[in-house]
Amino acid sequence: MRIAEADPTSETAAVPDPAPSDLTTRARLRDAAIECFAAEGFGASVRTIAARAGVSAGLIRHHFGSKDALRAECDDAVLERHRTLKTEGLESPANAMAQLAEADEHGAMLVYILRSVQDGSPAGASFIEHLIADAAAYSEQAVASGILRPSLDPVGRARLMVTQSVGGLIVMLSLHPEIDLTDFKTVLAKTFEQIALPSIELYTNGVFADSTYLDQYLAYVEAQSPNAQSRTEQS
Repeated sequence: MRIAEADPTSETAAVPDPAPSDLTTRARLRDAAIECFAAEGFGASVRTIAARAGVSAGLIRHHFGSKDALRAECDDAVLERHRTLKTEGLESPANAMAQLAEADEHGAMLVYILRSVQDGSPAGASFIEHLIADAAAYSEQAVASGILRPSLDPVGRARLMVTQSVGGLIVMLSLHPEIDLTDFKTVLAKTFEQIALPSIELYTNGVFADSTYLDQYLAYVEAQSPNAQSRTEQS
């Protein structure tokens, strides 16, 4: 699942502190960049982003200074939106269903996340680590509120859920090359169509009928521990 990306540009002008009157413009430019990065990849140039926003490249340089700084702000915004959606969705089933009904606006965010995974750069890797850290935090909040069951390894569970979810989406979209990643609404609709029910069912009911496999694995881990090996040698 790769789309040809435009050649990046490098702009390095200094960034002045935005005046209060600039904040709305800055947010609008950032949101246009999120959509552009999602549609074309992180190789999209500042000029391409400016054209999408209907402004000059100089205005983007005025607000952000460089494309790296712009991307960092886009990362922060996408992470914050994703964190908010997940936190609200785990507060109650009603909130989660309401998000499904209003999901059209989140398509660019989903594709942006997939682009970050594919990117392979330090910025992309850092973005995924932030996703995992966020997942661990809001999962523990959900455990405290009784929505999720506790985990023997909360951070490990969060890492597994994030990597499996994002990786599964990449595989699914790779199997459907007819889906245009620039059509954010269709990407989201097809995603929910294929994964919503099986995902909710899996998280609700699990897969194994009992704890036999978990019990055997924990016994295996205990047997491999240094303390267990030391006791065996002493006996």
